[in-house]
Amino acid sequence: MALHEPAVHTRRSGMSQEFYSELLCIADWWLAYAQDPERDGFYGEVGVDNVPVREADKGIVLNTRILWFFSELAQAVDDPRYRAAAERGYRYLLTHFLDEAQGGFFWTLDASGRPKDTKKQVYAQAFAIYALVAYYQLTGEPRALQEARSTFELLERHTVDGTRGGYLEAFNRGWGVLDDVRLSDKDLNFPKTMNTHLHVVEAYTTLYQVDARASVADALRYAIDCFDRHIINKDNFHLRMFMDHNWEDHSPGYTYGHDIECSWLLAKATESLNERAVSERLQSSILGIAEVCLREAMGEHGEMYDGFEFATQAFNHERVWWVQAEAMVGYYKAYTLSGNKRFVAAAERLWSFIKRHHRADNGEWLWLSTLDDQNHAPSYKLGPWKGPYHNGRAMLEMLRLLK
Repeated sequence: MALHEPAVHTRRSGMSQEFYSELLCIADWWLAYAQDPERDGFYGEVGVDNVPVREADKGIVLNTRILWFFSELAQAVDDPRYRAAAERGYRYLLTHFLDEAQGGFFWTLDASGRPKDTKKQVYAQAFAIYALVAYYQLTGEPRALQEARSTFELLERHTVDGTRGGYLEAFNRGWGVLDDVRLSDKDLNFPKTMNTHLHVVEAYTTLYQVDARASVADALRYAIDCFDRHIINKDNFHLRMFMDHNWEDHSPGYTYGHDIECSWLLAKATESLNERAVSERLQSSILGIAEVCLREAMGEHGEMYDGFEFATQAFNHERVWWVQAEAMVGYYKAYTLSGNKRFVAAAERLWSFIKRHHRADNGEWLWLSTLDDQNHAPSYKLGPWKGPYHNGRAMLEMLRLLK
């Protein structure tokens, strides 16, 4: 769907104008500072001062998110620079990250584009599908769809727990057993996680839009069902974060950003699948998650807190950029499903908070808000875990929801 700069006539179109302008600001920062002119592709890290760390490793999560963003953006906004950035990301992904011998995509490369960590993290393979589908939707490039399908088939063949269900977390290069399956240093070492399942759902949702084979429909339905049966705690409408092979919960707390992100991504998944029984079964959970987040996680400035820790029985009050972005979309989506105006009010307060406290003076968004201790945040604007995905996607989604 093409997005055009909206005329400002009403409150809603005024918000659309702001989202459209912010979308272009985000995109232009990434065009100006992310591209690596010496080694191709994109830098692995750029500091808060907009200076690149030229020897930083290049991660698959960052690169697939950049490819996804510019592929989506180029479909929505007619600017050849955005298409060129998507083409750059696609070329680099297939030239350097793709494992031609064993299939799937490497976790990290060194700054020159040589494989460094060759593990197959299922979370990252899902993002590769997500990005490749977006590029295919932009260009119609047959190989992009072919690689997305091949990655889907690898996940279905190698990563599904055939005995107890669900998707396992990570594998070595040859899709064998890996002892340390953690996604990052802050994660726990358990074989099944909410986060990986969430992005499998996200990837399969988009794949099904361009590949409506029964096998893709079955897999999307199955991934949604994992949330319904195992990951959503129906007693409190929080997500279980870390689980063992038997789905026993070992979570250290709640993570509100993932909760609300799950709410709207599950809504989008059920809409894509377009099966009434599935949509009706998930509706109470989708809205229940949003209700609980609204009740528990909102701060006095209109922001969303990061999480709640069981060990200390305390909230983590830090305001993280991606959490605010996902909450804004999640609440507005909940409004479209329920008509509950409390969700609209929350989304508008979040947008006001973002404008005041997350925009950096020299472009892009800060990891933590200006109300937080910046010493707790990573020292980069672009890095392994910070791309144009959460904030850029929030602008695109809000424009679509408002339209």
